[in-house]
Amino acid sequence: MSTSELARPSGFLGGLNSRWHHRALAVFMLIVIAHWAEHIVQAIQIYGFGWPTAKARGVLGMPFPWLISQEWLHYGYALVMLVFLWILRHGFAGRSRQWWNLALAIQFWHHIEHLLLFIQAQSGWRLAGQKVPTSIIQLLVPRVELHLFYNTIVTIPMIIAVVLHRRASAAEHELTGCVCGLPKPALAAS
Repeated sequence: MSTSELARPSGFLGGLNSRWHHRALAVFMLIVIAHWAEHIVQAIQIYGFGWPTAKARGVLGMPFPWLISQEWLHYGYALVMLVFLWILRHGFAGRSRQWWNLALAIQFWHHIEHLLLFIQAQSGWRLAGQKVPTSIIQLLVPRVELHLFYNTIVTIPMIIAVVLHRRASAAEHELTGCVCGLPKPALAAS
């Protein structure tokens, strides 16, 4: 294990990566998977139901259409996800840490793409003379498909990391101080 894996944060961040890691990770993964599901539903609306892209807004976008059009909201989510991938990584060790770091690296790029979209939405400048805010890879791949792809390639390594983390060895748990996956101590007889 590297020295960076041995460095444990203290205080609140230390708690998020040890005694509260299981709960923090569960809440974070629930939010990430729900967001991913929104992109999957949007793709089903387009390719399964034949809806035009402008009408395919996922589940939450149907009653709240403004959610789809707010670049600050998309950028904010990408930034928060990046921050929590960084914060919660200290609870991982070994192979689970490698998969979590892969998700972090991919999300860093995804965040850059959203930052570029956000800057364009705020400034009126458009990448490559496009009519709407456009990310770099979006010059090659349509936005709906691209963001479904990005969310998929970030979420899958996170899921793998969590599964490996829950099955971590005692040595890995010792490195992180995390209690995820450890058997609960037997209740003392009254």
